[in-house]
Amino acid sequence: MGAIEIKELHIKINVDNEQKNTSSSGSSGLKKEMIIAECVEQVMDIIAKQTER
Repeated sequence: MGAIEIKELHIKINVDNEQKNTSSSGSSGLKKEMIIAECVEQVMDIIAKQTER
């Protein structure tokens, strides 16, 4: 079986911004950035595990 090579990776996420509680727009932007960073980190971990095989 041959090796798998990922040449291009597209990540698209939709974040629903309908929150019932009151929060400042700055903190919701920070939350989005944290979610995106976590998603990217998990994808990079998966890619690293696949390349170790």
